[in-house]
Amino acid sequence: MSDDAVTPEDVRHVASLARVDLADDEIEQFTGQFADILEYFETLDEVPSVDQDAELTNVMEPDEVRDSLDRESALENAPETEDGYFKGPNVS
Repeated sequence: MSDDAVTPEDVRHVASLARVDLADDEIEQFTGQFADILEYFETLDEVPSVDQDAELTNVMEPDEVRDSLDRESALENAPETEDGYFKGPNVS
């Protein structure tokens, strides 16, 4: 890809979308860098695809219905409770 693929106007447009003010020397610098980045993407297009391995399967175990804790058991180790609920620090 040649450096002409990205113009200074393209860089100005991208900079305006990002709300970034660029000096003229920065625009020149970024024009070359944008061209390099686009060339890297073209290189990625040349990477050959690979055969996919076997299909992935779900390794999660099915949900299991179990009895839950009663309120007293759940609150038994709480540092503080109030009216049958956990009590936490005040947030202000």
